[in-house]
Amino acid sequence: MKQIKTVAGVIKNENGEILCTLRDQGKYDYVSFKWEFPGGKIEEGETNHQTLSRELREELDINVEIGDFFYQVEHDYPDFHLSMAVYVCKLIDTELKLNVHKGIKWLKPADIMSLDWAAADVPVAEKIYNTREIVKKFLQGQFNLVH
Repeated sequence: MKQIKTVAGVIKNENGEILCTLRDQGKYDYVSFKWEFPGGKIEEGETNHQTLSRELREELDINVEIGDFFYQVEHDYPDFHLSMAVYVCKLIDTELKLNVHKGIKWLKPADIMSLDWAAADVPVAEKIYNTREIVKKFLQGQFNLVH
């Protein structure tokens, strides 16, 4: 089975909300028009942090401070295996642009399960929802930045 390595960010804004992005129509129907945490494929020679920074600039024209590792996803889709490292991030920019996504929503952790998530993103959303007190500390700015 084809292996795809990616990174994604759980990005918070100044209101304590988390950025959720809506995928557009893509190659695979089972991930088209599903919600995801933004990020993308790791290119040869890149670190996870370099990839996440690059992908967020390309997809949303944003810069973030990348913080702690949050979750490791290992998910088998029908056509490939996805390995996705997820990091907490703090939004630096106040505006963003939809370069590849169909839409965005900013949601409080308590509302995170209200979306139709891509299958690989479901466990990340569940962890945010189920660990709201821990996530609350992160949203209040109590997390470590990786230097």
